Amino acid sequence: MELGAIGPVTHAMMIMADLGADVVRVGRPAGDAPFADIEDMTMRGRRQFEADLKSAEGRRSVLELVSHADVLVEGNRPGICEKLGVGPEDCARVNPSLIYARMTGWGQTGPLAERAGHDINYLSVTGALDAIGHPGGPPVVPLNLVGDFGGGSMFLVTGILSALLERYRTGQGTVLDVAMVDGITALEQPVLSMLETGGWREARGSNLIDGGAPFYGVYECADGRYVAVGALEPQFFAELIRGLGLDDGWLPVQADRTRWPVLRELLADVFKSRSRDEWARLFQGTDACVTPVLSFSEARSHPHLASRGTVRTGDSGMPVAAPAPRRSGEQPDPLPSALQRVEYGAILAEWREKES
Repeated sequence: MELGAIGPVTHAMMIMADLGADVVRVGRPAGDAPFADIEDMTMRGRRQFEADLKSAEGRRSVLELVSHADVLVEGNRPGICEKLGVGPEDCARVNPSLIYARMTGWGQTGPLAERAGHDINYLSVTGALDAIGHPGGPPVVPLNLVGDFGGGSMFLVTGILSALLERYRTGQGTVLDVAMVDGITALEQPVLSMLETGGWREARGSNLIDGGAPFYGVYECADGRYVAVGALEPQFFAELIRGLGLDDGWLPVQADRTRWPVLRELLADVFKSRSRDEWARLFQGTDACVTPVLSFSEARSHPHLASRGTVRTGDSGMPVAAPAPRRSGEQPDPLPSALQRVEYGAILAEWREKES
């Protein structure tokens, strides 16, 4: 069960539905839900009924379904569900084996637990935002893929799956405190380790994988578009140098940080001599790790993504990301349907029948 929310909760429940879970969304009364008139394929693969949790009838219907559910997911500030009468203790009384998953940015405890926040705020206090940007410039605001979805929904899915496995062994339910600040910090562990051992500099744009290395970054082409270069390993760097028509004498520069500025300037000049797509064709079939920087619209028709059916067209004509990961076979499974609005009674009857 998903108590209607946006952001990481909605995204995580899309993943769960894609993987085969029967997800029922509890929506707010019509007209009260944010973005209600926007067709959002993140809502796909599940059914929704409306319930006013501020009313006794709404609470009763939710708790009645909870008694038959495996998991309940909510994304409110700490204490809100308790005030509504559908908190962990309320639900445990009707279903002791329930997994109650709580998704927030700051977590259920700590000085900021009661405060509002968004992806950018969680990135800022965990150090991630400070590390993204050009040397000497301000931090660059990334898409909310890192906080909301990387540190949020992916850890929510992982937590639910691990709790289900534990319940299979013990029969006991649990309450999950899924916080984006915790998830982001877990994602940062490789960098934190390098920082302690001297392998990471805190100055933006001064490391191997933050744009500091000239062989790991983006370059503008003759048409104003860009290519991405990720030639980290020596053998890939060698293919990059040869593909650009440069002398092998540049190969030792990869390990010489003092000459990186010179190499960066040289690569920038060479890449500006051809268009993005010309470079993409030139490096096609090589291990130089050079790829075109595509827009979302362009990515849909990229040959590799197209061959895998990674971005598909839904019944409404909207682009739809195929379910991931894939269990078997080369072609993706059929796309889940869009959100279906149903009556509460129909869901309850179906779940009761499955238990009998």
